[in-house]
Formats: sequence, C-alpha cells, structure tokens
Amino acid sequence: MTHKAPSLFDGKIAGPAIVDAFKKLDPRLMVRNPVMFVTLVGAMLTTVGIFTAPADRGFIAQLALWLWFTVLFANFAEAVAEGRGKAQAKALRGTRVKTVARRVEASGDVVEVSANDLRKDDIVLVRVGELIPADGDVIEGAATVDESAITGESAPVIRESGGDRSAVTGGTRVLSDEIRIRVSTNPGEGFLDRMISLVEGAKRQKTPNEIALTILLSALTLIFLLVCVTLKPFGSYSATVFSVPVLIALLVCLIPTTIGGLLSAIGIAGMDRLLQRNVLAMSGRAVEAAGDVDVLLLDKTGTITLGNRQATEFHPAPGIAPERLGDAAQLASLADETPEGRSIAVLAKQLFNLRGRDVAGPSMVFVPFTAQTRMSGVDFPARDGQPARSIRKGAAEAMRIHVDRLGGQFPTAVTGVVDGVSRSGGTPLVVADGREVLGVVHLKDVVKGGIKERFAQLRKMGIRTVMITGDNKLTAAAIAAEAGVDDFLAEARPEDKLALIRKEQEGGRMVAMIGDGTNDAPALAQADVGVAMNTGTQAAKEAGNMVDLDSNPTKLIEIIEIGKQLLITRGSLTTFSIANDVAKYFAIIPAMLVATFPAIAPLNIMGLHSPNSAVLSAIIFNALIIVALIPLALRGVKFQPIGALAILQRNLLLYGVGGVLIPFAGIKVIDVLITSLNLV
Repeated sequence: MTHKAPSLFDGKIAGPAIVDAFKKLDPRLMVRNPVMFVTLVGAMLTTVGIFTAPADRGFIAQLALWLWFTVLFANFAEAVAEGRGKAQAKALRGTRVKTVARRVEASGDVVEVSANDLRKDDIVLVRVGELIPADGDVIEGAATVDESAITGESAPVIRESGGDRSAVTGGTRVLSDEIRIRVSTNPGEGFLDRMISLVEGAKRQKTPNEIALTILLSALTLIFLLVCVTLKPFGSYSATVFSVPVLIALLVCLIPTTIGGLLSAIGIAGMDRLLQRNVLAMSGRAVEAAGDVDVLLLDKTGTITLGNRQATEFHPAPGIAPERLGDAAQLASLADETPEGRSIAVLAKQLFNLRGRDVAGPSMVFVPFTAQTRMSGVDFPARDGQPARSIRKGAAEAMRIHVDRLGGQFPTAVTGVVDGVSRSGGTPLVVADGREVLGVVHLKDVVKGGIKERFAQLRKMGIRTVMITGDNKLTAAAIAAEAGVDDFLAEARPEDKLALIRKEQEGGRMVAMIGDGTNDAPALAQADVGVAMNTGTQAAKEAGNMVDLDSNPTKLIEIIEIGKQLLITRGSLTTFSIANDVAKYFAIIPAMLVATFPAIAPLNIMGLHSPNSAVLSAIIFNALIIVALIPLALRGVKFQPIGALAILQRNLLLYGVGGVLIPFAGIKVIDVLITSLNLV
C-alpha cells in the first residue's frame, strides 16, 4: 500500500508550517543547527543596525528583512517535513476510541473491562464486529480483520493462531468469527502509540552522518566568519568601508546556508517517504543504513516465492500403499497450523477420502515442528492391544537421522524421489511410521513474477542478494537459479542466519534482513537494517529497526532504494550548496572591491550595478534558493539503479556545475530588478 504525499501547497500542511516556522525561531531550538543559528544572530544584529546606523537605513532594513526570511524559509522547510508526519499522526489518533475488552480470567470467566486496564499476558476474547483492544497474538481461532486504520489497505486480512500471521494490532476490527488474543503490551506501549510518537518527527534524533555533516558545515561557517572579521580592518586600510550589516550579509551568503537550512527536512522527508509506503522506521539511522546496504538477506518463502506451499503429490516408498502414506501424512499434519500442513491434510482427504478424525482424544500426542528438529508428527501410546506408534514428517536429512537413530534404513528409492522433487524446485517432506519410511510428500512453491528483474536491478546497485531457506541444498539451488539470486543458505537455522550476518559484517559489509518469526529476532537485531513484518511476532517487531505495515517481504527492495535516495539527495544538495557559495563569492566580492581596486574590474564579469546591489541581490538569492529547493528536499533526488561512480559523476555535473551557474544568473536578474525599482 502506497500513500500519496501531501502537496507542499496543501493548506492543511503549509498553514501550520508557517506558524511553526516562527515558533522555531526560539534560539534554544536554532542552536541545534549552527549554520542557521549564525544566520539568526546575524538577522538580530542587522535589525539592531537599522536604528543605530548613521546612514543607509533603508538598505540595512532590506538586508535584515531578507536575513529573517532566510531563517524562516529554512524553518518552514523543516516544519513542512514534520507536518506530513503530524498529519498522519492526527489521523492515527482519530482511530483510537475507548474500547471495552472481554478479559478471560484464570477461572475461565469472561469479564468486561476497559482496554486501558489490560496488561501484558492478559487473555481477551474478541468477537465479530468488535475492535481489538490491544496489541497481541492470536492463540485460538481464526478471523478476518480490517486493518485499514493502520495500513490504509481496505481489503481484510486473515489472522489466525499458529504460523507467522498471528499478530494483531489494537484498534483494528474483527470482521468475522471469534478469536482469543494474548496481550503483548501494557497501556501506552502499543504499536499505535509508538507509531504516533515516531511519525510526528519532532523527536527525531540526528543520525551520525547528519552530525558529521553538521560539524563540517559548522567548520566552514567558522572559517567564513574569520574571513569576514578580517575584512573589517582590511576595509579601513583599503578605503572600502564594510559596515557590520554588510559583513553579516556577506557571511550569510558565503556560509552553506542552503544545505544547512534543508538538512533536517531531508532527513525527516526520508522517513516520511518510507511511511508513505507503510514502512515505519524506528530511527533515521535505519533509513541511512538502508542506503549503504551491500548484502540483502531474504527468506525464500513469501519473499522470493509466493509462499503457502501446497502438497501436490504423494510418492510412496516401495511396498507401501499410497493410502497408508496419505493416512500417516494426514495424521502427522492434523495439528500443523501452517498452510503446508493444512494442504497435506486436504490432499489426503481428496485422494483417499480420509476425514472425520477425532483429534481431541487422549490417545494422540502431537509433536510440533521446531527449527531445531525440522520435523513434526503425532505419537499414539500403546492401547487396547495396539502397539505404540510414532509418526513423523519433515525434511529429508532430519528424517534420515531420525530413522537411523531408531535402527531403520532410509530406502535408496526414497532418496531418488527426494532428489527428483528437489531438482524440480519443489520441497520434499519424508513421512515415517516409527523406523519405517513410508514415502515422500511433494510440496510445490512458485517464484514471484518480476522478482528476477528486481534482483538484477539490485546487482547494478552493487548489492548482493542471498536467499535463506530451511529447504535442502538441491531445492534451494533450483529456486535460487530460477529467482536469479547471487547466493543462498540452505537448511538454515536461527543460529545459521545470525552467523551469516556476523560474517558479512566482519567483512565490512552492511547487511539488511527481513523476517517475521521469533526465530528471526536474533538476526533482525544483528542486521544493520532489520525489517519486521507487522503480522509477525512481537519479538520480531521489537528486534528490528523497521516495521512493514503491509507485511510485504519484497518491500525491502523499496526500502533500500529510499535509503539510497536519501543519501543521494543529501549529497546532491550539499554539492549544490558548496558550489553555490563558491559562485556567490566570485560574483559579489569583485563588485564590492572594484571601486577601490579598478584593476580587478575584469573579474566583475556580471557587471553588477553597485556594491550595495551586489550584496542585496546575493542575500535575496540566498533566501529564495532555499524555497526553490524545498520540493526537491522533500521529494528527493530521483534514484536510478546505477553504480556509485556514475551517481557521483552525475551529481558533480548536474548539482556541481548547476550550483556554480545558477547563482550567476539569479543574482544578475535580481540585481537588474532591484536597480530598476530603485531599491538601492
């Protein structure tokens, strides 16, 4: 789901932003941006100069006015960027209503309480038409849920116990059936609460790159400040009088006010662009890190493939009746809540008319699937003269070890079937009754359309893609070849994912990963960019530094593009700002000194009317260029999947050369206008 960004000229955004621009004149806020703080101090001193200067008060008043405009325009850019987040936060607050919850007591009684009285680990019952009172995980039942208040997507989604789609968010509505939820947060700590505080943007922390750039801009400001201080005695020596207001205007023109005024807006807008795509970034650092990613780890199921693998065929072992294999596979899948497990039960019912089993009796003990054992099944104790049975289904290698441990033999024919299914890109599950191998269940998955082209784009950007899967190496190799990934990790356990991420990071690479399960939490926490699915477990969402509200695994590719766009935008406007300052230096200094030093007249290539018109034209241009660049700062420089060197060359040509040429043209036009209007 993608939301359209509000227009810069949207009254709901621009109106409050104008007010906020004045509020941000507070020196305690301005001091966080040294470049604009110096400009603010200059505007104050120049304003005082209007009343203390012996002459040229009209000229000084114009300088003061445009200095104030420079500060206000920079504040306006930041306020507009923040305003977009505040607009969405306001909409989210509108979705919060006083909710009554049905809390299930330890005795089994259901008591109605306020949602604010719920605590972590409480169990609540939610029926059709009711709002889910708090964040949590479905522990019983399945229902369709309207999550449009959170994701903006009108189509309802399925939330059910078991699997990776058990998480629900407070404030969403149950449209069908009845579910029981275990609350995962205390009041005020819910996902909606955190989302509101994050999207407002006012509390956004500066990233390390922003801090470093701020230090650089501060150093440049200090250098130009020293230059302007030395110009005062030089002016007395050369008979060219540089008044304090003129020196302040000269300082503001020469320090990097363009990028200084837009720096905060660029960062906030980067987070906002993610939010427009329903991705919530927990910090600006996460967005920046996405732009520097070298290695992208993706789960196979649901990311590279459509997911929800379906059982399509039973392959019995030699001497085993197909019905017996189907019966055992269905028994082992009755408690399996995954789509794969359900499809096995359905296929056995369709092929062999196996139905009507009682799963509530004490004679069945279900063994759940774990990432460590990589198998699941059911145990029957000895009863009524019948021997005990232990049915298991799982990955071929895990089942081989299981059968060998029990003293059985893994048939060569079954190994051949496993290899054949794997080479075809399918997933083989081996079924065994005790130490006897019954055969193979063929699960089929489909690679998503267009995913190979997306990976080709990432390759052009210098990003290596690695597919992570629990499948065996043959299956993984077949899917990897079809999808076009650069590498794969097969039979991956949680510790394998974590080890791979650490290995890549030790090699100096930035790693991004996407996940939704509790077993993904360690890897998500270790990755430089960890994107958790909104439908995933609470542990995954707390471990990652981004949450995808749409739970679309391929969104990670867009996240990387947005991160790179943020870095490119900042780099481009920094290049433009510094080039801009150099151009202004060569444009106005010769015009200011030509009367004293006629020999430098050839350097006054623009033929500016007078020193005063040169300074005023430059200060006006300096203020207006910030306004002109606000849309670019908010929208971002267009991203193209090309190499870093090509991006650098493009930026130097477009924003470096453009930053030199545009001030010459702009200052000359303004000089002609103010001269014709007799403003100087």
